[in-house]
Parts: sequence; structure tokens; C-alpha cells
Amino acid sequence: MRERPWVGLAALCACFFMVMLDSTIVTVAIPAILTGLDATLNQVIWVNSVYLLANTVPLLITGRLGDRFGPKRVLMVGLAVFLAASVWCGFATSAAALIAARAVQGLGAALMTPQTLAFITRLFPVERRAVPIAVWGAVSGVATIAGPVLGGLLVQHAGWEWIFLLNLPIGLAGLAVGALFLPDWRPRRGCGST
Repeated sequence: MRERPWVGLAALCACFFMVMLDSTIVTVAIPAILTGLDATLNQVIWVNSVYLLANTVPLLITGRLGDRFGPKRVLMVGLAVFLAASVWCGFATSAAALIAARAVQGLGAALMTPQTLAFITRLFPVERRAVPIAVWGAVSGVATIAGPVLGGLLVQHAGWEWIFLLNLPIGLAGLAVGALFLPDWRPRRGCGST
């Protein structure tokens, strides 16, 4: 039972890794996407920009959704949306479809991000929280650096589509571990709650 918070942390880190990876991995694929989808440079710039906007703008709302419905539920929904959108990105046949898929992927990321930190603050007591938060932060740094490297390798050896399909094994593992090891906290409803 003692290891469960750390196993749960692995699922949270997998989610956060994908969110941060997808903010940088597309950059190296721009020439391949331009050619592969016969897209304009403006369209390809929106492929990255729409993800960042959809990921960051609703964070206050998605954090509140975790408070309202429980962080596990919102995290799992966000992860499912993110994975479905990753498949959509990988099979997009036009720049417009890829931009739309990236917007949905960004919304999935926005649902996950605040829940990862909310879980850490609830899984670990204050005196044991420094290491999990440091691990969470390190995952962000590693993912940001790994994005261009992995993206370059995937574009060169497999095709630009795989920068999105790479999320599937990571996300499915995170989904399974999270479903098994993250507690399903529910918000308390008082007498005056509606």
C-alpha cells in the first residue's frame, strides 16, 4: 500500500510528459508536414499555436472541474480526449483536420495538467511532497528537451504522423496505471451545496 502513491505518480508523470512533449515535438516536423499535407507555412504554425492556446487558456476552468467532479475523473477524461486526438492527428489528411485535432488535443491536455499537480498535493503529505514535485518538474524539463530529439528521429525514420502516434503507448500505460492506482476522490457535498 505504501508504494501506491509512487505508482500513481508514475501515471501522473506519463500524462504530464505527453502534455509537455507535444508542445515542442511538432517544431522539427514542420517541413515534413508542409510537404505531406501540402500545407502553407501559416497553417503549420497554427498546428502548434492552437495546441498551446487550447492547453493554456482553459486551465483555470479545468482546474475547477477537478475540484467539482474529482481529479481522477477529469484526468481520465482528459487523457482519453488527448489520446483520441493524437490518433486523429496521426491520421489527418489535411492541414485543417490537423489544426482541429490539435485544438482537441490541447483541450485534453488542459483537462489533465491541473489534475496532475492536484493529485500530488493530495497523495503526499506536506513533509514528503518535495521529491514528488521535483520529479513532476523534472518530467517537464525532460519532455521539453526530448520533444525535438524524438520528433527528429521519428520524422526521419517513420514519418511525421508518428510524432502524434507516439502518445498511444505512453498514454495507454498511464491510463491503465491511473485507473488502478489513483484514488477516486469525490467532492464533499454539504447541506447547503447545490
